[in-house]
Amino acid sequence: MTLVGAGLLWIGWAGFNGGAPYAVNIDSSLAIYNTHLCTATSLLVWLCLDYMKFGKPSVIGAVQGMVTGLVCITPAAGLVQVWAALIMGVLSGSIPWFTMMVLHKKIKFLKHVDDTLAIFHTHAIAGTLGGLLAGLFAEPNLNRLFFGDDPKFVGLIYAIKNGRTAAGLHQIGMQIAGMAFILVLNVVITSIICLIIKIVTPLRLSVEEMTIGDDTVHGEDAYAVWGDGETYEQSIHGKQLYPSHV
Repeated sequence: MTLVGAGLLWIGWAGFNGGAPYAVNIDSSLAIYNTHLCTATSLLVWLCLDYMKFGKPSVIGAVQGMVTGLVCITPAAGLVQVWAALIMGVLSGSIPWFTMMVLHKKIKFLKHVDDTLAIFHTHAIAGTLGGLLAGLFAEPNLNRLFFGDDPKFVGLIYAIKNGRTAAGLHQIGMQIAGMAFILVLNVVITSIICLIIKIVTPLRLSVEEMTIGDDTVHGEDAYAVWGDGETYEQSIHGKQLYPSHV
C-alpha cells in the first residue's frame, strides 16, 4: 500500500508541475520531464546511501527519496535545463538523507520534535534546497517562456556568465525572501491551528498512552492477527472469544 500511494503521488505531482504554465507548451513538457528525472535520481541516490550506511535499501527509503526529489524540483521544474534537474536530484537525495540519518540524531532539539513522517527533512529541507537551486539554475530563455520578456528573472550561474551578476544575486535574494515568508507563515498559522485544537483535545498522548499504543485510544489493536486478537480479548476484556490453541 505504501508503494501504491507513493506511485499515485508521483503521478499526480507530475500533473501539477506540468500544469503550472496553464498551457501545453515546451515549458510544461520540460517541467514533467524534469520532475521525473529529478525524482528518479533522488530515489536512487537515497537507496544507494541507505545501502552504504545500513547494508541494504528499504521501501521507506525509496519513498523518502522520491518525495524529496518531487519537493526539490517543484520550484524549478519548468525553469531549468535537464542537466540541472539531474544535479538537483543528486542533491535532494543526499542532503535531506544526511539531515535525517545523521544530523537528526545529533541535534538535541530535533530529537524532541514529533515528526513521524520526517516532514522536516523531506519538505522543509528539500523545499529550501529546491528554492535555492531554482535561483541558481533558472535559465533565461525558459524564464521568458514562463514569465514573459522581463529580463530580471535569471539564475545566478547564467547571470555571472552574461555579466549580470547583480541580477542573479537579486534573484537569489528573492528566493530567500520567499522562503522566509513561507517559514513565518507556516509557523504562525500552524501554531494558531494547534492552539485551537488544544482547546478541544490534547495535542499528544501521555507517555504511558503512547507506550500502550492503539489499545488505550481505540480499545482494540490495529492489524491484530489471530494470536494478537486472542491475547487482547483475554487481557483487556477478561473473556475468551476464540478457542485456545496448544
